[in-house]
Amino acid sequence: MREEDVEVAIKVVVVGNGAVGKSSMIQRYCKGIFTKDYKKTIGVDFLERQISVRGEDVRLMLWDTAGQEEFDAITKAYYRGAQACAIVFSTVDRDSFDAVEKWRTKVEDECGNIPMVLVQNKIDLIDQALVKVEEADELAKRLRLKFYRASVKEDLNVNDVFMYLTEKYLEILQNVDVEEPKPSQHKNVAGMFNTTSPVSASQGGNNNARATQQVETGDIITLKPNKQRTKGKKNKISCSLL
Repeated sequence: MREEDVEVAIKVVVVGNGAVGKSSMIQRYCKGIFTKDYKKTIGVDFLERQISVRGEDVRLMLWDTAGQEEFDAITKAYYRGAQACAIVFSTVDRDSFDAVEKWRTKVEDECGNIPMVLVQNKIDLIDQALVKVEEADELAKRLRLKFYRASVKEDLNVNDVFMYLTEKYLEILQNVDVEEPKPSQHKNVAGMFNTTSPVSASQGGNNNARATQQVETGDIITLKPNKQRTKGKKNKISCSLL
């Protein structure tokens, strides 16, 4: 397998109330198009784009999730395994702003602490804003989230949102501490977690005690998270709709 056939795959979920522009944002980023007509997402949609960041081939898998509560049971299942998240609210929708913390909790309950970003969409409608500038800034500061004011219609900061999430995740991959084997170990393995089994304290004289005695192996298992192998040439940018 050639080194150039190895790429990083990042699953990104885009969450928020209905009609805040989640689908439009993903369409804009992957296909470069904008559609005015609103079409409610039923469950989950999916698009992907391949990019190159810091010399790494990255496949972004963008999951567009429904914002209506009736789809919660479906969409929560798709949060699992996500490595990054964009929480979106609308400049002209106060309820979507008030729901930001709820969406963050939903994702963290399924995914734990992953890179997240807060996005205020439809900033081009600032003259109709129902959310004050200071309120949005304060929320982002309180939640400790990177904050972007964006306009999918004007293609403002859309690329920056996904580039930020990509770079944050690559930092996590590059900073993972890999435990090195001790010099006394003979196995040429290194990795993410230790399978050491304690030696039984029993010095017993019966066969059962001896049969259950465990030996300390100290094996270290190598895991390279989210490195996926693909064959053949890859285009730097491509989109597909499932």
